[in-house]
Amino acid sequence: MTHNVLVVDDEPKLCDLLASALGQNGITVFTAGNGLHALKVLEVEDIDLVISDWRMPGMDGPQLLGEIKNRFPQLPVIVMTAYSTVKNAVQSMRNGAFDYIAKPFDIDELDITVSKALQFRDILQDNQRMRAELDEHQQIDSLIGDSPSFRRVLQAIDSVRESNATILLTGESGTGKEMVARAIHKHGNRADKPFVAVNCAAIPEGLLESEMFGHRKGAFTGAVADRVGRFLQADKGTLFLDEIGEMPLALQAKILRALQERVIEPVGDPRERKVDVRVIAATNKNLLDAVANKEFREDLYYRLNVFPIPLPALRERVEDIAPLARHFAQILGATAGKRISGFSPAALQAMAHYSWPGNIRELQNCVERATIVASGTVIDDDDLPAYLFAASAATCSAIPNEGMGVPSDLEAALAQVERNYILAALEQSNGVQAAAAQLIGISERSFWYRLKKLGIHVDKIVR
Repeated sequence: MTHNVLVVDDEPKLCDLLASALGQNGITVFTAGNGLHALKVLEVEDIDLVISDWRMPGMDGPQLLGEIKNRFPQLPVIVMTAYSTVKNAVQSMRNGAFDYIAKPFDIDELDITVSKALQFRDILQDNQRMRAELDEHQQIDSLIGDSPSFRRVLQAIDSVRESNATILLTGESGTGKEMVARAIHKHGNRADKPFVAVNCAAIPEGLLESEMFGHRKGAFTGAVADRVGRFLQADKGTLFLDEIGEMPLALQAKILRALQERVIEPVGDPRERKVDVRVIAATNKNLLDAVANKEFREDLYYRLNVFPIPLPALRERVEDIAPLARHFAQILGATAGKRISGFSPAALQAMAHYSWPGNIRELQNCVERATIVASGTVIDDDDLPAYLFAASAATCSAIPNEGMGVPSDLEAALAQVERNYILAALEQSNGVQAAAAQLIGISERSFWYRLKKLGIHVDKIVR
């Protein structure tokens, strides 16, 4: 496999030296004379590794490292410095650097460090490809569990899969709502027709109507060609509306009409189009509260809530954690070229005692990391992310000692647990919000909302 490496240094001779040394190993080398130039290269080239000087004019190495961790959180960075001190090395590692090398450096040492960083990058990319394949082809296989609460979900899927009823999936972020939607489609009477998924929160409000219903050429500025909307793309099949609670009120009325009358009207086209679509909606919000607050149409809520399926949080189906973890370890281990046979009792106990606010998505991320760092065939508690134990300690500290009674303010106690957990995730990610959100398996938007709700200021956390 060929790799692309970006070398950033204000000394052209050093850039040429590194390009020559790395090029002998079949690596394509890009160079940049400063941090700003490096960011421009990263925007247009597919870079696998950055090797950056520590001291440079303008944007220096630490500043560039911070920008890379914010924009490209999975891109490894090796810092090189002629001022090799423990302080600089520790600071670079704390800020997210993969490793560091000291000038003047030995070429063999450089080759070893670069090889390790590229191997780490390859594992991350393989896992991303595996997850994409899993999402497309193996969603039903991830519906694993035999707990009473999850058996009720499986029974509901079996009951509704052959019907055309509109379904509303509810549950916390990461509980597997899209997997359930795909399972219903795959085992229903529309399995050979399209499954089209739309994240209502990810599309700008001004483009959402065009995205849903399509538009005619010239309907608005930028409409340079006709566009088929998601409803028509899903004709005869299933349309999955994820995060339906984030849909603007103005568009909710048009969605309601499409559901009631089975017709749509593309933007800029007065002609109505008939559609035959089975709609599955999902939300992690309490839509009844949203209705009461005039944030969601009551008539649309009842139109969507024909067949509700609530998905339990992972902490409500603790007995399913072990089989889910083993399933993920088997797939992720094979992708990483490792044979993972299972988990130690200590690791299983640690996972069982954790609250999993990110649910199944967080569990998969946790197992992925553990699979990468595990040195043997069995994942031990030392291989698990540190935030599992930090959050558990925070949870224990929030519970009164025996004899103190029930907390007088349960909401405040839960908020403190959530706050401690968020702080632990930020500590684990060195204050990078995108990375912290990924660690716990929630969206950046949801993570930002929690920060705002809890009054956490990230600039006070980063060290």
